Amino acid sequence: MTYDDYLAGEPVIVTAALTGGIQGKEAHPELPETPAEIGAAAAACEAAGASVVHLHARRESGERAFATERFQAVTDAVREATDDVIVQHSTGGTGAPPAVRAEPLRTDPAPEMASLDLGPLNRYDRLTAENTRDTVAGLHAEMRERGIKPELEVFNDGHLNEALSVLDEFQSPPSLTLVFGPGTTAPPTPRSVLGSVSHLPEGVEFHVLGFGRHQLPLTTLSVLLGGHVRVGLEDNLYYREGEYASNEQLVARAVRIAEELGRPVASTAEAREILGLS
Repeated sequence: MTYDDYLAGEPVIVTAALTGGIQGKEAHPELPETPAEIGAAAAACEAAGASVVHLHARRESGERAFATERFQAVTDAVREATDDVIVQHSTGGTGAPPAVRAEPLRTDPAPEMASLDLGPLNRYDRLTAENTRDTVAGLHAEMRERGIKPELEVFNDGHLNEALSVLDEFQSPPSLTLVFGPGTTAPPTPRSVLGSVSHLPEGVEFHVLGFGRHQLPLTTLSVLLGGHVRVGLEDNLYYREGEYASNEQLVARAVRIAEELGRPVASTAEAREILGLS
């Protein structure tokens, strides 16, 4: 995807990341945690224009869960509440062993997509994800076996190097999410986005993810660069300073901006075609 794709009015895929695995209702009272809440949020986001939902599961306590049965409950609720969204499970994790990280891949049916973190990541003061090459390869092997398309999570330039070195191992077209924010993620600036996108070879489909207040400007820039957008409460809790957002609001805003900039928003059928899922 390039600026020429923007000029050509190629469709934008909107992914909604509904809940995440770190913060809970202590950070946002309406953050969806139960399967029913996540299903309702997915339905609202689908109605607002999202074609992909990025899912995490929670224990009854609200803490993050990796267990297949917890993901099964969430994905069942989402499929029941929505018409036809693309389900994308998270396999990212801080402090979780690789065998546990694979459990979200084992629902029935399997998710159409799953995230695949490409390198180490520090989160907050005591949370880290190692994501060794062996871990990444193991998760990718199980995705291939189960017919799941990886969404390559690129948190910094080192991860981008890893991605570029192994792109030919992935189903075409490769799909990347470029992540910008604090800590060991890439600096959240327009220059960083431009630099990352400039390294992508032709034929790569990319989303841009900006944490917090950076979500709006950086995803807007992605639209202008011919890319796709990921929004939602996993990455950003606020619609504007001091005002909590809902997942639906963040999706609706991304849709409105894309359309104002001359790019239609992809239907689920179009998203499947663009991502090579159909």
